Amino acid sequence: MTADLPVSAEPRQCPALLISAPASGQGKTTVTAALARLHRNQGRRVRVFKTGPDFLDPMILSRAAGCDVEQLDLFMGSPQLCKQQLWEAAGEADLILIEGVMGLFDGTPSSADLAELFGIPVLAVIDAGGMAQTFAALAHGLASFRPGLPFSGVLGNRVGSAGHGQMLAEALPASSHEKPLRWYGALPRDEAVSLPSRHLGLVQGDEIADLEQRIETAAQALEQSAGSELPAAIAFEPQPVAAIEPLLQGVRIGIARDAAFSFIYPANLRTLERLGAELVFFSPLADQHLPEVDALWLPGGYPELHLEALPGNRSLMADVKAHYQAGKPMLAECGGMLWLGEELTALEGQSAELCGVLPARARMQQRFAALGLQRLELDGQELRGHTFHHSVTVTALEPIARGECPNGRRAAEPVYRLKRLTASYIHLYFPSNPAAVAQLFKP
Repeated sequence: MTADLPVSAEPRQCPALLISAPASGQGKTTVTAALARLHRNQGRRVRVFKTGPDFLDPMILSRAAGCDVEQLDLFMGSPQLCKQQLWEAAGEADLILIEGVMGLFDGTPSSADLAELFGIPVLAVIDAGGMAQTFAALAHGLASFRPGLPFSGVLGNRVGSAGHGQMLAEALPASSHEKPLRWYGALPRDEAVSLPSRHLGLVQGDEIADLEQRIETAAQALEQSAGSELPAAIAFEPQPVAAIEPLLQGVRIGIARDAAFSFIYPANLRTLERLGAELVFFSPLADQHLPEVDALWLPGGYPELHLEALPGNRSLMADVKAHYQAGKPMLAECGGMLWLGEELTALEGQSAELCGVLPARARMQQRFAALGLQRLELDGQELRGHTFHHSVTVTALEPIARGECPNGRRAAEPVYRLKRLTASYIHLYFPSNPAAVAQLFKP
């Protein structure tokens, strides 16, 4: 294996900021999108990353930044891959923004772990609704909890007025653990800047009709509140990465992609391309037939929201079943696996018969059925990814493997194999092991 980087590659300097919070639901995505748009409006090139497994937040952030938003994750990728991603971004951007996951110190690895490993300053978003000077106590606690963390400052979200924001800023201590705390401004408690949610998280960006206006309004509010000064530049070191062999050279992979199947990491597509594959996209909602392909990837999404259109597309489902019966490779993840089943029942009780490739029936429920990172041993090789779903599947099939959650959660997702079909609730992160991914798609 050769290295993509020359040994003589030099460190690169670029301002960077990791946006975190005391907990989920504080407004990290809204703030990260507003910051990206604010600096983009200033003519700066902005690269945005998302920490942790997430398909929905990056859809919003990519609209704000005008470029793909990729994962920067110490578990699904690796510290070495994250190091390389940051070095590459520093070579093309004027500012790097990273949205954290959950609360700042939550999980293993946490957003704080990432910030400390690479020396990236942390901006904490705090929901200030119904809060006055206690805001400063939270800021002080976040800044001083881990002495080695490069904590930069705070931003007040959902403030009641300009005066409320000024009160929060004035209450901040001059320093916390011998570090000055910067005031990054405030966003108002206003539906014009909030982002709508549904059962798996934020509504997909393309479904929010006035998303551009919401992002612009939030960006303008931040500029009026705190200006657009860049954080200090930091140095990012190069990291040689093993070259990916073209194990899928000439293989045409059909990928389901539309409003029902949209949970696709850009890094997964890039990995398939680096493996030599030709990617062909099709829509299970609109296309009547499969394109001519050697393999299929059916990613996750929201099939449960399309239980009228999907069952009505009988010709495409027949093509998918013929592809399976011919023994051609298929990978089905979460929503893609549900589509291959016999029946899916929505939360409201509506049921639909689907492809019938898998002898399985699934039903949606109100609460999460599983949520967490996953480590998977498959065909003698390790792959990494995550799971998050509200559906429960019943099948007599025996799994060939089970995922394992590194944080001790009970989420141990089964993996099923029929002919060349591999199906599971696990969303795989292809850069975690490109060679293993190639085996799933190779004819």
